[in-house]
Amino acid sequence: MGSLKVTLCAGAAMAAAALTPTAYAAAHAADAGGVSVTPSSPAPGADVTLTVRGCTGGTATAASTAFVADAHLAGADGTLAGETKVRSAVAPGAYDVKVACAGRTLRGRITVVRPGGTDHPARPTEAPAAPASPVAPVHAGGGGTAPLTAPLTAADTRADGPGTGHTVMGLVLAGVAGTAVVARGVARRSRGTH
Repeated sequence: MGSLKVTLCAGAAMAAAALTPTAYAAAHAADAGGVSVTPSSPAPGADVTLTVRGCTGGTATAASTAFVADAHLAGADGTLAGETKVRSAVAPGAYDVKVACAGRTLRGRITVVRPGGTDHPARPTEAPAAPASPVAPVHAGGGGTAPLTAPLTAADTRADGPGTGHTVMGLVLAGVAGTAVVARGVARRSRGTH
């Protein structure tokens, strides 16, 4: 019975010793400079805000493979902030965030969760969900102008010109227009205005 107590006490002491440096490092990072991501566990496609403390410069850049683009951070008094977006096709899991600031590199971590908002990353055997936004350029149409700009095919062109019906209709319209011009001229002369 005595050796069981000694074993349990030794195990508890080792666990406390193992966790103390981690807790100290986290507290020290918050005081001396660190990276915080809000929300710390976003879903793919979510907007995130990054805050960096302990940076002596006025601007910095935060990069992660989870981000659509690097975040440009700005601020004063050692606190910088900026926004970016999580890639819509990123797999759930933990990703490093590196901030380049005044010749110094600060590190943080972001945990991407499944779109349902669960705190646990998806298992590798699960199929990824469809992206929430396009991941490649989208072919946008020109509305009703698409047929006008499309190249003509052989079926759309005719080798022969207008047919007999078009010719007759054109001659009739020309005759009507000529008759209207002559009638108007006759009416002016009969009124005496020349």
